[in-house]
Amino acid sequence: MGKKLNELAGEGSDTHLVQTIRDSASNIWLAGLGAFAKAQEEGGKLFEALVKEGEAVQNRTSKQAQEAISDVKTKATGTWDKLEQVFVDRVARALHSLDVPTKNDIDALSKRVHELTKVAEKLSAKLDEEAESSGKTKTVAEDAEKSATKKASTRAHS
Repeated sequence: MGKKLNELAGEGSDTHLVQTIRDSASNIWLAGLGAFAKAQEEGGKLFEALVKEGEAVQNRTSKQAQEAISDVKTKATGTWDKLEQVFVDRVARALHSLDVPTKNDIDALSKRVHELTKVAEKLSAKLDEEAESSGKTKTVAEDAEKSATKKASTRAHS
């Protein structure tokens, strides 16, 4: 290293060598200060860039976590639905084995009763028309009532 300094200073005196060393040290010092100033200037920009990158990473991570939570909820809901269906099926089998009518059975019976009621109403209306047309003023209901009364009185006398 001494040879390089001598070459820089030239083949001259020691004072020239000292001056060259001072200039080099001064340049090194100034380069260090420049690097420090540049680092400070760029440090703010670098910090802001790091903050933005951190926000982006956090957003991606949050989205992935929400997707994972959504998947777990979907799977859990499916599992609960299956469990509920198993429970409903078992209860239905138990009720069936006890001959308890189902809603469908009751609905079918209700529909049939409604149909039979309509038929009975039509027959009653037809009988009433026939009775009126034949000159009778009594209705079928009155006849049925009289018949029931006679039966009751004959039983009472027996």
